[in-house]
Amino acid sequence: MPHPSSRLLAALLFCAASAQAAPQYIEVGTPLPRFNLLKEGSHRYLRYLRSADSNTAIDIWQRDIHFDGKRMQIRQRWDAVGKTPSVKWLESTFETGTFRPYTHIRITEKDGKKTIEGFAFAPDKITGMPELADNTQKALSVASPEAAFNFETDIEFLQALPLAEGYEAQMVFYHAGSPAGPARYTFKVAGSEAIAGPAGPVDCWVVTTDYNTPGSISKSWFAKNTQLMVRQEGKLPDGRMLVKTLID
Repeated sequence: MPHPSSRLLAALLFCAASAQAAPQYIEVGTPLPRFNLLKEGSHRYLRYLRSADSNTAIDIWQRDIHFDGKRMQIRQRWDAVGKTPSVKWLESTFETGTFRPYTHIRITEKDGKKTIEGFAFAPDKITGMPELADNTQKALSVASPEAAFNFETDIEFLQALPLAEGYEAQMVFYHAGSPAGPARYTFKVAGSEAIAGPAGPVDCWVVTTDYNTPGSISKSWFAKNTQLMVRQEGKLPDGRMLVKTLID
């Protein structure tokens, strides 16, 4: 019969192994448990740079969700402020319930020039959309050994996950058109905190990730009741903090 101290040591080792369990891997096409928290409508964020003695506005960022049967559409718009105004639009489509990406269109207007980029997501690759007029990314073809989610809609994707104390998830993301190919990223619920929101204090889950850059931590605050992102902060290489905060 094992000595009591041996049983105690085995129990401690089991607890330690459980505490360091691998993140939950989320495969494209898997129904997301809190997808129902995504609601039709619009939200706006202020993006700004914060340093020790200044705050500099970048743009107002609007995100719209629309459902059409088995498809969901997310539209985004950035209206830049400052000496060089610019506008950027994104229009993305997905499978309702799973967030499987279908198409992604990005249009940028700056200095009187319009740039159009269009992409199609498939299980094994991401390609340019040949049927999209003036698409500058028609020739794109990026292999994806694992099917990838659309990185430019990560806020809504995270909103649909079962956030809870200690929850950790890993998934493949791809920023369409980026030279960096699809890769796995890990997001972890590091704790909870009440922060200021547009209508008063909001009790939030604090979600962290290093975006695969060790030592660089980004923090996001998601309201516990709706899982809507209320704020995000990430330090830039020059030491300034990029802040995204919910306006309405």
